[in-house]
Order: sequence, then structure tokens, then C-alpha cells
Amino acid sequence: LRMLQVKLIVTGDDFGYCPRRNQGIVDCFLAGAISNVSLLVNGSAAADAAKLARRYNIPIGLHANLSEGSPVCEELKTNSSLLNQDGFFHGKMGFRTALSKGLLNMSEVKQELKAQVELFRELTGHLPPHMDGHQHIHVLPEVRHVFAEVLGEYGIKYTRVPIEPGLHNCDWIPPALMDFYLGVEEDSFNTVDVFTRHGIRWPDIYIGLSTMGKNMSVSNIWSAIDTAIVEFTSKAPSPTHPAPQSRIVTIELMVHPGYPSVPPIGGCGEGPDNFSQSWERLHELQTLIKPELQSHYKTRNIQLCSFKDL
Repeated sequence: LRMLQVKLIVTGDDFGYCPRRNQGIVDCFLAGAISNVSLLVNGSAAADAAKLARRYNIPIGLHANLSEGSPVCEELKTNSSLLNQDGFFHGKMGFRTALSKGLLNMSEVKQELKAQVELFRELTGHLPPHMDGHQHIHVLPEVRHVFAEVLGEYGIKYTRVPIEPGLHNCDWIPPALMDFYLGVEEDSFNTVDVFTRHGIRWPDIYIGLSTMGKNMSVSNIWSAIDTAIVEFTSKAPSPTHPAPQSRIVTIELMVHPGYPSVPPIGGCGEGPDNFSQSWERLHELQTLIKPELQSHYKTRNIQLCSFKDL
């Protein structure tokens, strides 16, 4: 594996969620611990996040959100299939339930995704080089087709496909959460063809489910990366993936660092959720900035980068 050059994109998700999340993400970026961010344009501190990205030259993409808070498209803020009776998005599981019951209007999904791209452009001055889905909504049935169309229309090249090598062996993940992750994985497998047909690309390897929140540690990140590289390089070469010895392997590590949100400030319209208020955000931040993690990257020929460096 020594010959292998690894390009690692460490993406801080949920930029724009609240001022304390923004500050944590910026601190991580300045410490060299993350190399990319994903912006929630409906987050309560999205405009501030965009300013910070410009000030510190942080590579930024779009974290498309159809599940938490309020839509950004004016027409959809009232009387839309994307909203529950309280006038907010259906939630992480609620969105999936509404979708499986056929209650979501896909033209409204498309309208909101496009409105989020437009707002991203308004806030940052450019289109997102990459776009993924908050709570992995972009790989869900039906949504995946609309998502791919929107990326195609704007010429957005990169996304995230959350299939994590070694996930099945992570016995520290509680059963209910593992069920959710395995659902995300199955949806992701079924999305590969759709994204491929639309010419959309994503890194060779995705990591982030097994290393979230309290489960994150330096050794845990390391074994996840090692497991993934070994699995990836042991695959037989094919025309699209030549023999690995000579090639660059790209990895995206999804992380959620920040300082815990303090209600009522934060969120995407409904105030901050439990995960954002918890110490787990700070735990991720403190783990990611550990010098031994940084030095490990160097010794292993791992270069941190963003999607526009691929």
C-alpha cells in the first residue's frame, strides 16, 4: 500500500446550522483537521457560514435539506407535500415514511432542491462543486432521480454515496441505528446506477457512519480508513478502475464537529436538535484536531483536499 497515494476529503457537515457549529467548523479547518464543508442553506446561520467560508477560503458545497426545518422556496412554505401539519419538513424518519406512502410530490422536491442551489449561489457567489443530502435523503427512491437531474442541470459533478466498508462489523453501533444505516446502505447501492448514468462522480470510499459522535476516536478513524483501503485495493482491476498500485485513492470522511448548540439559537427553523446540543459535537471537534491524527496522515501519504482538488 506504500505506493498508494490517498486523497482524503474531510467534510464538516451542517455548516450554517448555528453560530456555535460554524465556529467549531472554522476552528477545525484552521487547525488543518477538516478540508471541506457542506452548507445547510436553510440553517439559521447560513449567511454567516458563507461569509466565514469566504474569509478563510474554506471549500464549500451544498448539504441539500428536505427533512429538517423549513423550505427555502417561498411557494413551498405553505401548502406543500414536503411539510407536516406544523408547517415544517417531515423529519429524518417522517420524510422516509411520507415517501414510502407516495405522499411526496417529486416536482416539489425538484423545486426545493433547485431553490437551495440558487440560494447557495446567492450566498457564496458560486455554484456548489459538490452536493449531498442532509440525513442521506438524496439516495432515497424517487428522490435519487430528481437529485441527479438537478445536479445535471447545474453541472454539479460530485456527490456522496454513503456505502461504508466494514460497517457490518461495527458492533458498537446500537441495533436501531444500525437498522437505519443498513437502510441508507441499501438505498445507496440502488442509487449507484442512477448517478452513474447521469455522469455524477463521488469518491472511491466513504466513511462516517461508524465514526459519528461518541464513537469517534483516532484509532476508530484509522481502522476505518485502513479497512476501506485494504478492501478497495483488493478488488480486481477493471477498465474503469485500473490496477490500484499506481493510482490515487479518494476517500470522503463525513464529520460533524462543533460547539454544542444552545437553544433557542440554531436549527433550520425549529430550533436545534438533540445531537446538536449534545457533547458529541465537541467530542468530534476535539478528536479531529488531535496532533496524532494529523501526523498519522503525513506518515501514510494521505493528503487532505476538497472536491475541487480531485
